[in-house]
Amino acid sequence: MFDKILVANRGEIALRVIRAAREMGIQSVAVHSTADADAMHVRMADESVCIGPPPSSESYLSIPAVIAACEISGAQAIHPGYGFLSENASFVQIVEDHGLTFIGPTAEHIRVMGDKITAKDTMKKLGVPCVPGSEGGVASLDEAKRIGDEIGYPVIIKATAGGGGKGMKVANSAAEMERAFQTARAEGKANFGNDEVYIEKYLGTPRHIEIQVFGDGKGRAVHLGERDCSLQRRHQKVFEEAPGPSITPEERARIGKTCADAVAAINYTGAGTIEFLYENGEFYFIEMNTRLQVEHPVTEAIFGVDLVQEQIRVAEGLPMSFTQEDLQINGHAIEVRINAEKLPEFAPRPGRITHFHAPGGLGVRMDSALYDGYSIPPYYDSLIGKLIVHGPDRKGALARLNRALGELIVDGVDTTVPLFHALLQEPDIQSGDYTIHWLEKWLETNLRG
Repeated sequence: MFDKILVANRGEIALRVIRAAREMGIQSVAVHSTADADAMHVRMADESVCIGPPPSSESYLSIPAVIAACEISGAQAIHPGYGFLSENASFVQIVEDHGLTFIGPTAEHIRVMGDKITAKDTMKKLGVPCVPGSEGGVASLDEAKRIGDEIGYPVIIKATAGGGGKGMKVANSAAEMERAFQTARAEGKANFGNDEVYIEKYLGTPRHIEIQVFGDGKGRAVHLGERDCSLQRRHQKVFEEAPGPSITPEERARIGKTCADAVAAINYTGAGTIEFLYENGEFYFIEMNTRLQVEHPVTEAIFGVDLVQEQIRVAEGLPMSFTQEDLQINGHAIEVRINAEKLPEFAPRPGRITHFHAPGGLGVRMDSALYDGYSIPPYYDSLIGKLIVHGPDRKGALARLNRALGELIVDGVDTTVPLFHALLQEPDIQSGDYTIHWLEKWLETNLRG
């Protein structure tokens, strides 16, 4: 067993890892910027090390600073959380070169899955269904138009190194291809230093379904069902639930086994998520995230497992604590992401929390690093908490979410809580009848109209 783990992150996810480690009898080391000196993850950890000034490029993204913090503290392993360095293959290699353990997949798996073209090609070979599109990068406008004509419009042009909705443009016709193609390339270059793009068929009314997988790095892997993350704003997830309201047990078993077999075949280690667009009973691979997802708690709720502790176990070389047969779905879970943002613009609103009260009761979990008097810094993501509810079925989970939102108090800053109060009144949300385009259209009418 590890004696000490360094958590290379901040906020609620850092706190999440610290709690998991403590239950396992493992000491934790928090790293922080000067802006986060009073953050909850720093207070809760056994030790803390300041690694730089507020800008993340000089602190949380500084590989030398993170490695130095390990050496200072004597930590044997690093848990990256999500974001920051969690999918940086070079960082993983440096961690290993320093005789430390990275709690996650290998550098090679991160590298392969981090490039969308390579990832798609790998998944095709492993039998995972993919969206029709280009076989690789598309170098010229003429080639882009040819592919558009072959697979049919609309198409979506994506930066190969893209993420978070950046470097993605839709062309509804050949006439729109030039602008979409050039814009996607420019955004890829500006945001990721890489202007390579690829093209896929753009599905009209898909849902966003992701399969949680977990491997031991030794050829064994399981799936933990799916999450429906279709309610999105600008390609950013807002509301996630498990199991998906549109997925049948037969479809779950089929696509789950396909994904588990794929990651087992490559000896994948730890938690991963294979994301799909789902339309008319068919799954189409989008990408694989080689890390813990923001929305992992809904999977934990319905399966009764601790994915972070499981990550630590397999990083230590221990076998997984469950088999596929052990994993049985129990009830329904929903997560809403609460941001410090002002509606309807969704403009970030950092500031001082004058009063915070987390909801409680049966089936309610609040993952947050807020506390009375805490000042949300303006340098990082506006996510301030995740409210997760678990009920016996979807109707029960929705009722519990409505109750929990009514108990939640966050005074001093604007938040997105009113958005969820409004969404829960919508018949489509109550029935589960929505696609990835639903929220944007609803926002145009209800918040911006």
